Amino acid sequence: MSKPSSYKGRCLCGQIQYEVDHIEPQMGHCHCSMCRKFHGAAFATFGEAKAENFRLTKGEDKLKVYVAENGTKRTFCENCGSSLLFEPSTSDGSLVEFTLGTLESDIPLKPDVHIFKKYKAQWYDITDELPQFDEGRLSNP
Repeated sequence: MSKPSSYKGRCLCGQIQYEVDHIEPQMGHCHCSMCRKFHGAAFATFGEAKAENFRLTKGEDKLKVYVAENGTKRTFCENCGSSLLFEPSTSDGSLVEFTLGTLESDIPLKPDVHIFKKYKAQWYDITDELPQFDEGRLSNP
């Protein structure tokens, strides 16, 4: 697969669009209860980009932010509800975490980890060989 100079993404309705020039190799499936509830799925899959490599190209005024009790920010489209961005309370703003499912094209990377495994849905079995961490990426597998 040839690598494009940038990758484009958007929400379901297209009112919010973005471009990312370089996706960092760390990407993973988060099984925490907040991600499961926010995405209505067994887990959420996020990619990361340095802030200078990520830009909103349309619809910044359509973004809504939910701030959880722990300070984590989840950004979504006010019209269609698509989850787009995630910012942990510990973020210094140097990285942007975005939902991989909103990308418009394939990327040459794959998720490399499952995090917050101890909170995973009991009805879902992890069947791949990726490392699994009970908490975040820095906890013991």
